[in-house]
Order: sequence, then C-alpha cells, then structure tokens
Amino acid sequence: MEAKGYHVAVVGATGAVGQQMLHTLEERNFPISKLTLLSSERSAGTKVTFRDEEYIVQVATPESFEGVQIALFSAGGSVSKQFAPEAVKRGAIVVDNTSAYRMDENVPLVVPEVNEEALKDHNGIIANPNCSTIQMVVALEPIRKQYGLNKVIVSTYQAVSGAGAAAISELKEQSKAILNGEEYTPEILPVKGDEQHYQIAFNAIPQIDKFQDNGFTFEEMKMINETKKIMTMPELHVAATCVRLPVETGHSESVYVEIDQHDVTAEQVKELLKESDGVTLQDDPSRQIYPMPAHCVGKNDVFVGRIRKDLDRVNGFHMWIVSDNLLKGAAWNSVQIAESLVKLQLV
Repeated sequence: MEAKGYHVAVVGATGAVGQQMLHTLEERNFPISKLTLLSSERSAGTKVTFRDEEYIVQVATPESFEGVQIALFSAGGSVSKQFAPEAVKRGAIVVDNTSAYRMDENVPLVVPEVNEEALKDHNGIIANPNCSTIQMVVALEPIRKQYGLNKVIVSTYQAVSGAGAAAISELKEQSKAILNGEEYTPEILPVKGDEQHYQIAFNAIPQIDKFQDNGFTFEEMKMINETKKIMTMPELHVAATCVRLPVETGHSESVYVEIDQHDVTAEQVKELLKESDGVTLQDDPSRQIYPMPAHCVGKNDVFVGRIRKDLDRVNGFHMWIVSDNLLKGAAWNSVQIAESLVKLQLV
C-alpha cells in the first residue's frame, strides 16, 4: 500500500458499524492524512478517539465532503441517498454500506475476494452488499470458479446486531425479564415501527425486513438479487429463508449448492476452501469442530464447515457458513474495498 495518506470521511461514525469501521481502519493502519467524522444532528458533538487523537463528530452537510477522497457511509439508506451524490460531486469515492445503491446497474456491488475487478467500473459510488450475502459469496466463489454453480438454497440464522443497538438491548432486557418471570413488551423486532412485534429472547423469528408481494422478505430478496449481481450470474437459481435468532453477533447460514460437475468429493471442496482467501475451514466432525457465531466475533474471516455431499444429488453439497456480521458483513468489507481502491490506484 502506498505511503501517502488519504482524506477519509466516515458517515455514521457513532453507530455500531461506524465504530467498527474506525476500529478496522486503525487496525489495518490504513493510510489516512485527514479524518472527518460525520453523523446526524442527534449524534453530532460526540467525541471519538482514533489513533490516540480525539475527534468531535460533525453534522453531515454537502460541504462536509470538500476535499474528501474516500467516504465510508453507514448511516441508513436515506442519508446515503441524500449525501452520497454530494460527496461524489466534490470528488470523493463513496463506499456505501446501505441498500440504497446495491441494485443500481451503474453501481458496482463488491466483495473483494469475489469481484474486485468490478471496482474499475465505478462512477463514484461503490455498494457494500448485505451482510448475509457477503459471507455466503466469499465461501461460494471458489466453488463456482472451480466446479461451476447452478443452484443455491440458503437458510440464515441471523444475529440481532444486524437490526441495530436497540435490538441488542431488547434481547438482553427480554431475556432478563423472562428469567425473572417479569412482564415485557416487544418493541423492535421483527421490523421496528410495524404494527406487530414479537419476543426475540428464547425464540426464532422467520422474518427479517418487510414481506414483499411474492411472499419473500426484503432481506431474502436482497440475498437472491445481490448474489446474482456479484457473481454476474443472472441465471443462477437462488432461494433464501432468513430467520432472526437470539444471538448478539455473528450470522450463521445453512447453504445447499448444486455444482456443474458430478464427480467432485466433499474432501475436494474442503481442500479448495482451505486454500481460499478470506475463508477459514473448520470442519472435523470426529472432533466436533465446526463454525459457531460465539467464536467468530471480532474476526475478519468467513468460517465454513459441515461440508458434505448430498445423499440423493451427485452434484449437491451442504455447508455451514458463519461470520461476524458487523465486521466481514459490513465494516471490514468496506475497508477492504478502500484498500482495493488504493491497490488498484483508483483513488
């Protein structure tokens, strides 16, 4: 990476993902000559420490992006829609962690281990995919490249941190209330602001985001459409069922795939993934070794295990994929994109 530094802005700097972005930028020693921290009026004035220096978070305005070269956004889709074009107008490259631009045909949707080259086609805005999509495509891309891919069926087991800090608090407060035999009123999940809210403690909610007319939720449609776009495979068969579990951090996924070749063994798939960038293989059933969300927190990799051949389909495989949804699913992937922009000399 070049020695020169860049003027970097983080929008949504006080949120869970924004904080992880700052932590990751610091951990990776990303070359920063100037740092601008931005947020809504509600969070403005907050003091944040970065590399032993104290910063005061400012209210985001169009003028905030003067001189900014890389802007990492994670403050909600409406904020991205409002300010990302303003940042681009002033010469910044935006890496957006919301769903605002993901399916825009003029915006590359990037997971560096999968489609880093797509960054070369950016027009100022680069979209960071949905957290559950990112970890799945990191694990599936080596398989697709080596053996071809024609079908993906995924069921997710997603952590409450994906719904924000309020959902984490609700999980903890509900758990205490239930254990103490006290009354409680759910207010956040499955969708904040909807008429109906359900208990998440000691429960599983088969709804993440709003239902669409086709019976799938918006989260499920994100996984379906984003996977096809990232892999440049509009013909790929993808189906998803997304479930919220009472886990604080770390999304898990049960994934079934069908590949193009019929003579591939589970051992070959394991060996392939063992050597793949961004993947850690944890797969030894004889010693009960497999990925779990409690063990992935704070780690950048995608963890894969339980790889086995389907009993009826010679080209079918099952696997279990786990990752920290705030890191690889958001902050780390965004910083990786920034690193790739520097490496490819695009900034």
